[in-house]
Amino acid sequence: MSRMTRRAALQAAAACAAAATLPAEALAQPATPAGVTERPLFGATLRTLPNGLRVAFVENRRAPVVAQYAYVAAGGGEDPAGKSGVAHFLEHMMFKGSPQVASGEFSRRVAREGGNDNAFTSRDVTGYFQHVEASRLDLVAMMEADRFAAARIPADEVEPERQVILEERAQRTSSSPRALFFEGFQAAMWGRQHWAGRPIIGWEEEIRAITHADLVEFHRARYAAGNAVLVVTGAVPSDSFWQVAEAKWGALPPGPPVPRNRAAPPAEIPEPRYSRNDPRLRGEAVFLRDWQAPSLTAGETRLGEPLEVLRHLLGGGTGSRLHHALVEGGLAVSVGASYDSDAASWTDFGISAVPRREVAPERVEQAMMAEVKRLLDGGGPTEAEVARAIRQMTAGALLALDGLGAAPRMIGGALAIGLPLETVEFWPARLRAVTRDQVAEAAEAVLGKAPSASGWLLPEGVPAPAEVRA
Repeated sequence: MSRMTRRAALQAAAACAAAATLPAEALAQPATPAGVTERPLFGATLRTLPNGLRVAFVENRRAPVVAQYAYVAAGGGEDPAGKSGVAHFLEHMMFKGSPQVASGEFSRRVAREGGNDNAFTSRDVTGYFQHVEASRLDLVAMMEADRFAAARIPADEVEPERQVILEERAQRTSSSPRALFFEGFQAAMWGRQHWAGRPIIGWEEEIRAITHADLVEFHRARYAAGNAVLVVTGAVPSDSFWQVAEAKWGALPPGPPVPRNRAAPPAEIPEPRYSRNDPRLRGEAVFLRDWQAPSLTAGETRLGEPLEVLRHLLGGGTGSRLHHALVEGGLAVSVGASYDSDAASWTDFGISAVPRREVAPERVEQAMMAEVKRLLDGGGPTEAEVARAIRQMTAGALLALDGLGAAPRMIGGALAIGLPLETVEFWPARLRAVTRDQVAEAAEAVLGKAPSASGWLLPEGVPAPAEVRA
């Protein structure tokens, strides 16, 4: 199960593409020759407007289009206690009109211009974006700034939208054995009402309890200029862009950043062993183990990049330790490892496996944990493993420049959780600076000492095996 942010997903996609297309001798060379000055990935310009809004711009002339991404530094992790799903519910209601745009008209206007738009809610942010022809930046800037400043949130549209969200939950979660398992596992590991243990879409009973006043208050409290980030990229001259940004977005009322006030991880895992049998399961079982882990914003932040490298060498593709031991060893169909240092507050480091149908679950769990123990008992990975992981993770960095949405997703996501622009612009250099000893330290701190939970999703009638720990 991957809960990576968009920046990490782009890193992984770029690395996979690079490994598939670059010759072996290219991967064997240092990613940056000695003496060559590191260049930023995007060359973004970052300013803070007088009202507190942080704005980043990346000029991109590859096509006559522009992408505008607006982020609020609040996601599902900021939902009020007992009201999980408020941030996501409000995301839906943001399409219900503003002073200059009628309800439902936002997306229709974008479509008439030949563009596309959408929105998303994650644990850490709520984002809204539009891709349009470059000359239409003024239009989407006006519309987006208008709803950020004064979304209508009509009371008579709350109930119909609640039904849409409940249907979304039914389709994406309740109808999926895996989705229900992953949701239950997170609640077991963090606590059902801990910000990290609540589903972003919300628990069904709490979605039903959200009121119009809850939505209005969340918008009033969180959608402030100082609590938002705007990132734009495309074929627009820099001077023209900043004129539009100051005219449209500079008109937002000033407002300060809003503290997230997230609770610390639980000292003890509420339910360290979680299993679920589902009669609908027709495919393979799933095994998970997750450890509480620091990020670049919380805990031992210096372990962030070393944990990224550890994730890759442990479960990042065909050359990883888990793939070699379980997939090549004939025990599992697939394996993986998940971790992302770009998180607001604490996060988790996870490994997973899908056993072959003919293989007993206990053999898979034993093999997985044996690999973790081998890593820890051996004092961490080898120098060669670390070097290989870093080469693979950074070799495809330039491919991230090709997608129009890459810069605003990576930059906006980082800025919205409080990381500096340099975290994105120079992440290949930051990874190349990671040493074997740092990865070994990170492995011991998290895999060797941090609280953890494990879980099994199994077909009906198949008992969960006894737990195995490293």
